[in-house]
Amino acid sequence: MVQVESGKPHSNQTHFISKWRRGKKKLDADSLVRFGYVAGSIIRRRAYRVPGGLLRRRETISSFCRSEMDQASGKSVSATTCGKGDANDAKEAELLHSFYAIPSIDKAWTSSSRKGNGGIDVVVAMSQLNLPANAKRTFMSTVYIPDPSANMSDYHWSPFPFELSGASLIVPSPSGTKLLVVRKSDVESKDGASSVKLEIWGPGQLLKDIYVPASKHGSIYADGWFEGVSWSQDESFIAYVAEEPANTRPVYGQSVSSCAGQSSSDSLESGSWRGQGDWLEDWGESYSGKRRPVLFVVNIASGAVQIVEGIPKDISAGQVVWAPHLDMPPSDTGGKQLLVFVGWSSFAGNFSTPRKLGMKYCYNRPCSLYYVEAPVPGSETSKPAAVATKLTADISSAISPRFSPDGKLLVFLSSQAAVNTGAHSATNSLHSIDWPANGSLGPHMQIRDVVPVVQRAEEGGFPGLYCSNLISNPWLPDNCTLLLSSAWRSQQVILGVNILSGDVMRVSPADSQASWNLLGLQNRCTIAVVSSPTKPHSLKLGHLIPPSTPVKTGKEWSWFNISVPSLKYAEKVETSMSSMQFEVLQIPVPVTETHKNLSEGAKQPFEAIFVSPKASNNKPSAGETKSLDDIPPLVLVLHGGPHAVTQTSFSRTAAFLSALGFNLLHVNYRGSLGFGEEALQSLPGNVGHQDVGDVLTALDHVIENGLANPAKVAVIGGSHGGFLTSHLIGQAPDRFTTGVLRNPVCNVSSMVGITDIPDWCYVEAFGKGGLNSYSEAPSAQDLNVLYRCSPISHLSKVKVPTLFLLGAQDRRVPVSNGFQYVQALRASGLEVKVILFPEDVHAIDRPQSEFEAFLNTGTWLKRFLQ
Repeated sequence: MVQVESGKPHSNQTHFISKWRRGKKKLDADSLVRFGYVAGSIIRRRAYRVPGGLLRRRETISSFCRSEMDQASGKSVSATTCGKGDANDAKEAELLHSFYAIPSIDKAWTSSSRKGNGGIDVVVAMSQLNLPANAKRTFMSTVYIPDPSANMSDYHWSPFPFELSGASLIVPSPSGTKLLVVRKSDVESKDGASSVKLEIWGPGQLLKDIYVPASKHGSIYADGWFEGVSWSQDESFIAYVAEEPANTRPVYGQSVSSCAGQSSSDSLESGSWRGQGDWLEDWGESYSGKRRPVLFVVNIASGAVQIVEGIPKDISAGQVVWAPHLDMPPSDTGGKQLLVFVGWSSFAGNFSTPRKLGMKYCYNRPCSLYYVEAPVPGSETSKPAAVATKLTADISSAISPRFSPDGKLLVFLSSQAAVNTGAHSATNSLHSIDWPANGSLGPHMQIRDVVPVVQRAEEGGFPGLYCSNLISNPWLPDNCTLLLSSAWRSQQVILGVNILSGDVMRVSPADSQASWNLLGLQNRCTIAVVSSPTKPHSLKLGHLIPPSTPVKTGKEWSWFNISVPSLKYAEKVETSMSSMQFEVLQIPVPVTETHKNLSEGAKQPFEAIFVSPKASNNKPSAGETKSLDDIPPLVLVLHGGPHAVTQTSFSRTAAFLSALGFNLLHVNYRGSLGFGEEALQSLPGNVGHQDVGDVLTALDHVIENGLANPAKVAVIGGSHGGFLTSHLIGQAPDRFTTGVLRNPVCNVSSMVGITDIPDWCYVEAFGKGGLNSYSEAPSAQDLNVLYRCSPISHLSKVKVPTLFLLGAQDRRVPVSNGFQYVQALRASGLEVKVILFPEDVHAIDRPQSEFEAFLNTGTWLKRFLQ
């Protein structure tokens, strides 16, 4: 971390620092006072000698100055903190540590219990952040439920959880009797250095270790996007997605001729070196240096690994699943098995560009389902493999393929609305293909629309699908009903979909305002995790009432709580959470907006989630005047995207801000997911205007209802949320006390040339027309439009101090975009604080970085709001 603090720069500051660096200026207290409490924007790249030792690169000049001044005035300074308010800072750090100690439930798998008698085993994977190691600790526990349909108080956890250190993927087999654990390998195999190790576990023992040499492939994708691991039906093979082998780099020097044929892992002779070779394009943010994802199959018995042939070089493969066995004699099929996978072309057909546009969080990249013959690793191949065949040529997007248990249906999600409009995320649809038992597959399979895109939701009705992936086994026993998690306005809910009729029903309780996430299914039972802004994760078991029971829909569920021994919280967390409450507010669109040329869906109310201490949320009764001093300060929290959504789920960082004494208002402005396609598509072409107006309208709403003190309001946000934050402090400078910006979009006209998603700039600035006007070399007219919708066009009106949190490795919103805004604010004499995280990408989600970012956010907000 490198920190920069700035106030009004002293005219002699640079000269002073220059002399100090050359050792010609003594750093005493008088000099420090004379040349300013804050030392500008000096970012050191090495250590400097000062009284008492070295000033290390991780210290800030400002913190050193505060320490020296405190010592000169006789104040006691902690060895780990310095400056005014250190005791409070330590308390806040301790509080945030408590929230970071809360485990989260990540995944769960269900299987018929080995004890028999109709019981089920549930393996629960949980994680906890290990801040000193800057890593995540993953551990697993098993709970045995003897009779899910009867006494739900009768369940038994294994005595102790066990940790899986260094595991990047954990995938159980279909029967639940085997488990694949993928780890990075530091052991050399007989073929050279190994890139990964595949561990196959059985009941109580390790069955096999498979070391995959780096010459075979690179790391296995575990990114939640290209990621795909699938066991074959007989559990003899595993298909997965990994980086293609590295190309051999050229050799230069005295022994070029003798080294030219060596592989990249071979040692070089003295006097020779390896060059860089041709630049290889990657998929942008989070994929820097990652090679093309391709498919591999491992033979568990022999340990042999083989690449899947027949996939074109311009296709990146992911999300692989095994197809059902063809119902044909082995003599007719040659015993072959098929793999179905998602393929993304290197050249996005919806934008006129030959480049790979950024992939992470971008559902508007065209993709298709393909099928290809699976190899049998270790066997002799008598003929070349057939080229992979496209299954979904008639639709522009197909992701998350799943086969029904009887093998008769292939279902998949589609982001076709995003592809067609250019928005990075939009309302999804669900489709199915009848899988032919006779193997008569082709490029134009009949695709049936199961759940179409919902343009405008009826009041309280189903708003459409907002689901990016399906769990590995989403099916109920009827072979035609699947369950999935989806955004429903500001909540996440569990839905049931009948693939044959297209009927959609809400499975999670309709009277719950919490968010529900589906983890696993077993027969008529489902495992889900539930949380809210005021309650961390809890585990739920749902049981489908038998059809013979008279119920209203025939698909009703009973839900039971499963107490998890590992979910223990510190007393301060329990205390702070017990004093909080939340509600989802309906925010009417301003009357002036409803008269515009808007779709009916864009005129419907949007929502905001208001989180507050219970005592402060009491609205004044008629005739009663509530003192503004009794209302806690308000922090507006704005999500990015802009086509994302803040849900009524638990966030440790948001809970930390609540525990510090702030009211929070999470605004799901129009353009957010979960409200229907018309509302979502009203934002592109109107960013910096409509979204800003929606946030101010939500702020007016809580002020008018006595829930906020207009004199104590701050705004924070990251990415597009940072874009909104900088717009708000510029367009409405008198309404906010401070702003916190996390990798913000500040100048779209400069971002367009350096981001991995220039298409985002065009679509959000021009609307759907950006699909056609997109260019790798924007015209002066285009740059003018991009500038006019940017926060930097309002910079001259900004009045408030700001905190910036910037990831130096961010390719989505490169750090220079934020620094341009920072320097312009500093030039205006405004107080700015910057924390730069040298190793972080756009999300700034490495444990230590996220901790430091939100600790500074909390202390910054307390400084200006309390």
